[in-house]
Amino acid sequence: MDNSPRSVTPVTGDVGVDSLSQGDLEIETYRVVRPDGTFDSDRVPDLDDEALCDLYRWMLLQRVYDNRATKLQRRGKLGTVASGRGQEAAIIGSGFALADQDWIFPYGREAGALLMHGLSMRDLLLYWRGIEDASRMEGANIFGLAISIGSHIPLATGKAWGMQLADEDAIAFANLGDGATSTGAFHEGMNFAGVLGVPAVFFCQNNQYAISLPFDGQTNAKTIAQKALAYGLDGIRVDGNDVLAVYNAVSRARERALEGNPVLVEAVTYRRGAHTTSDDPTRYRSDEEVEEWADQDPLERYQAFLEETGRWEGIDEEAIREEVEAEFSEAVDAADAFEERGIEEIFAHLYEETPPELERQLDEFQELLEERPEMYDHIERRPKG
Repeated sequence: MDNSPRSVTPVTGDVGVDSLSQGDLEIETYRVVRPDGTFDSDRVPDLDDEALCDLYRWMLLQRVYDNRATKLQRRGKLGTVASGRGQEAAIIGSGFALADQDWIFPYGREAGALLMHGLSMRDLLLYWRGIEDASRMEGANIFGLAISIGSHIPLATGKAWGMQLADEDAIAFANLGDGATSTGAFHEGMNFAGVLGVPAVFFCQNNQYAISLPFDGQTNAKTIAQKALAYGLDGIRVDGNDVLAVYNAVSRARERALEGNPVLVEAVTYRRGAHTTSDDPTRYRSDEEVEEWADQDPLERYQAFLEETGRWEGIDEEAIREEVEAEFSEAVDAADAFEERGIEEIFAHLYEETPPELERQLDEFQELLEERPEMYDHIERRPKG
């Protein structure tokens, strides 16, 4: 029996007036481990005990990283931070299903997936300090983070097209939020991907809010997954708080993408923290709502699975926390020791050859700083990022 996630298919009806207008789709939300901890044994992925335990370690790493990064930002040591608290299963389950040669196009919350894919924690912290070196990201097959919502989706399609033309055995994997599906870039990227049949997976973490706008305030569609139909893509809807279900869904999506069938995956989850450290979520959602979703905590649900299957005894949670805490502290020290960048960095990397106008502006800026060195001191004293 095939228990892999099913793609979205339209509901058909009897021939008649009603069948000409079909606004509703019956879409399964694929799940392996239920919120109460029970699970469908036929759907458990074929992973060994070490891998199944490793999934928990990575989810715990994501949570510890988010806590530490938020505290670091509050101390003025990082720029604005976007936490993935509550979305650990979606982030880690998807990252675990990718191959090293795949390209990730991140949207800001998926620290664990990026670290899993080869990015160092120091470099990730440097990014949030406003120090981005594209060569460090590319060394791990990671595109620069997309801060402008949805702008990276057409780029992921373009990268996938390039890999298709080069006959590479790899996909472009774009992370996005539900808010990104309301942008024009989403339409363009999806449509182009469908037309070309590129090896791309678009992974939407539907965390119920586009900054402060709730899901039902930005679309009249009942799901994100059903939007795939309009572009000729496969669509999968998965319980985003179930790490095993997400792993299965993205594994299947990756297979389909390599066959020339791009896929849109909707992972239904919840952003338990603020949109970013600049946001106050108490202004637009209730404590009761947050508490309701807290009962579906991804780590607690997966722990219940590990306990039920006799694997939890092989996990030392306190040791994992201490290991990740130490790794984070070492990354902070390494980021602090990173060489200060010069003012010329503001003008670099915009063009292959710097045009005369930018050269003039750089010279003018450097002359100003020579005349008024206190301005440079002020720049240095400002929090990085």
